[in-house]
Amino acid sequence: MATDEHMSPLVAVVRKRRPAGDIAAAPPLFVLLALLAACFRSLVAAAADSSPGLIELTLVAGAVEKGAVCLDGSPPAYHFQRGSGSGSQSWIVFLQGGAWCSTTETCSGRKMTEYGSSKLMEPISFDGIFSDQQPQNPDFYNWNKVYVRYCDGASFSGNAEGEAEDGTKLYFRGLRIWEAVVDELMGKGMDNAKQALLTGCSAGGLATLLHCDNFRAKFPQEVSVKCLPDGGFFLDAKDLSGERFIRSLFNGVVQLQNVSEVLPKDCLANKDPTECFFPAELIKSISTPTFIVNSEYDSWQIQNVVAPVGSYPGGTWSNCRDNIQNCSSKQIDVLHGFRSKLIRELKVAEGKRDWGLFIDSCFTHCQTQWNGSWHSSTSPRLGNKTIAETVGDWYLGRSREVKQIDCKYPCNPTCGS
Repeated sequence: MATDEHMSPLVAVVRKRRPAGDIAAAPPLFVLLALLAACFRSLVAAAADSSPGLIELTLVAGAVEKGAVCLDGSPPAYHFQRGSGSGSQSWIVFLQGGAWCSTTETCSGRKMTEYGSSKLMEPISFDGIFSDQQPQNPDFYNWNKVYVRYCDGASFSGNAEGEAEDGTKLYFRGLRIWEAVVDELMGKGMDNAKQALLTGCSAGGLATLLHCDNFRAKFPQEVSVKCLPDGGFFLDAKDLSGERFIRSLFNGVVQLQNVSEVLPKDCLANKDPTECFFPAELIKSISTPTFIVNSEYDSWQIQNVVAPVGSYPGGTWSNCRDNIQNCSSKQIDVLHGFRSKLIRELKVAEGKRDWGLFIDSCFTHCQTQWNGSWHSSTSPRLGNKTIAETVGDWYLGRSREVKQIDCKYPCNPTCGS
């Protein structure tokens, strides 16, 4: 959920036809387990006692006074590793994923997990694009790296409050969290950056698109600022029963948490706010160079957008949605249709100069956070290059051709894992 999702099939988080938003809420323990299975993989939550390799949690100073708080009112937090040498003035800011909550019920459950309270967050380890080892992360290993924890349930975009089921307040303050975190990082040296990259996974990938131009505006024009959404290109697609579950979910988020402040004004002038929350609309307005990493057969979307539990009779899709290798030829045809819609919606990005794409055909979700998919001997490849190599070519201007779209599943042998 973004919670989302990692490599390999995600834990199914949607049961029968619950109200939109239950993706992120159910009983707290179940949600926590689903979230961990979905969004980390390489960023393993660890025991509170420090040990080598763990990056401690930093609470944002003065955030509570600004009303920049998690769902439960606790201060937002992040993990920070200083850059060194040639990377001392280069910054990566990563927005964590973790799905969304769209009702008072689901947000009430979420606030009792690490996705709604910094009181429950623990140290993590850095991997993939966060790795400080040059062989695993050739272009960004020595950059300043910030992993921003997700605790608002609306892709760092809401600005409202409500009442939880137990009578306490619910704070929908994602936009204030975003502003407070960036302000604090500026005070820690990011204001002197020569290069900056905003990125994020799943719901954090969506947040990357929502805040991309705002992030660019924080720096002088001569600073190289770009954006990298990973696994965040959610489609407004019908599920197997003909319903639009994801649209219903997004509509609840938009209405409950008041996200309109971050949506493109040109889109709002002509379309419903919920439609403007989808990446297909967002990318039309983004002027900052952006690189989209996504799977054509995104495992989280297949499990929660195309074939959520309750959208098909019996167990006809259970094995397929858990592992694409179990799909019948007819089911694969349905998934090819999802791929075709994704490619159509990416045409806008294809036509933008200075943008990049790495759209593989692997059954996965979020690929930049761990070495196995970011840069290793077993990583997915397009044009014989890993995601890390392709992103590095794009960011540093080493190659003019950085828009890679894979063929149909199962054509790519590097998707083995």
